[in-house]
Amino acid sequence: MSKNRSIMLLSVGHACVDVYQGAVASLVPFFVAERSYGYAAASGLVLAASLLSSVAQPVFGLLTDRRSMPWLLPLSTLLGGLGIALSGVSGSYGLTLLFVAVSGLGVAAYHPESARVARLASGGSHSAMGWFSLGGNLGFATAPLMVAAVVATGGLRLTPLLVVPALVGGLLCLPVLRSPERRRATGSGAAVTVGRDDRPSFVRLSLAVVCRSVVFIGLSSFISLYAEERDGGGTAAGTAALFVLYAGGAVGSVLGGRLADRWDRVTVSRWSYLITIGSVAGVVFVPGPALYLFVALTSAGLYVPFSLQVTLGQDYLPTRMGTAAGITLGLTVSIGGLVSPLIGGLADATSLRTALAPLILMPALSWWLFRTLPEPTVPRPGAVTERQKAYGSAGLPAPVRSDNG
Repeated sequence: MSKNRSIMLLSVGHACVDVYQGAVASLVPFFVAERSYGYAAASGLVLAASLLSSVAQPVFGLLTDRRSMPWLLPLSTLLGGLGIALSGVSGSYGLTLLFVAVSGLGVAAYHPESARVARLASGGSHSAMGWFSLGGNLGFATAPLMVAAVVATGGLRLTPLLVVPALVGGLLCLPVLRSPERRRATGSGAAVTVGRDDRPSFVRLSLAVVCRSVVFIGLSSFISLYAEERDGGGTAAGTAALFVLYAGGAVGSVLGGRLADRWDRVTVSRWSYLITIGSVAGVVFVPGPALYLFVALTSAGLYVPFSLQVTLGQDYLPTRMGTAAGITLGLTVSIGGLVSPLIGGLADATSLRTALAPLILMPALSWWLFRTLPEPTVPRPGAVTERQKAYGSAGLPAPVRSDNG
């Protein structure tokens, strides 16, 4: 199978998984309307999906560093869809939390292995990884439209219909996993170029991603309710704001890969976070329809660095690619969900605008942290570590280090 086709299938499969991350926030207004949840209770659903992922993704990353686990892709996709499908069929808050957490576990299992497969299939291309990330953004962007189309017409009892993307995504994984290129990439143990781990830089990168995730998850949890409150447009205004938040990320992901092919990833990410400071302030304080413009700018600014941070993490930890992906895609992103109940509690006590205002500081912290990061250097071509030799002799996948990075 060609590289382009593999990336295309992986990108669409990524969309079919991340639609369930977006679905959690998209369902919040409906849980508030049908079940009279408060802000804190509603944000607890986001926390349920995020908390399990925050613990599970690094664990799955460690496992995929030890051996190839391609079967995780279809299985985790189905698990993510099943949890969301069942979340609306029980009136019990505890069961709803459980089902949302099951969906989060599926999402957690998917990302480390899929990021490793995509990096191998892309040949280290930043643009190709940007297209892979684009799939996830499109999944997020589709979520509010899909949820609105299904749940707005028949209520939460129709959430079982939301399992359809998971069935499609599971099927799309199969051709990629069966391809000869995939088998050679994950099973040959061939020697590839690898560098030394730079753990201090990886820690600083992870902190920057945490700050980014606080902004994105905070906005994705409450932007629908904020738009409804400010514009008085009802559910339609909230759905539109959430769609813009997710759709802007699609533009940012592709743009980030293009820019990184011209300039280095650290520089691109640093400037992106600097611009995002002003756009988040616009979301919080600028009144009227301009809200949607600033939401779009914020989304693009947060997603320009997204795929770049994944490959930076893999290049800072070239001997632990699965772990790096599990942390940058999972643990650090999910930690943002831990802040969501705090925002909800503050909003219950004051107002949504007051609760969202501290988010302006987060991209500023990410910008500051990126000022301390080096662009990973390319190791001497042909260098092979003893760890790689051990991988090859054991028939396990060798860690990959991109020559594009």
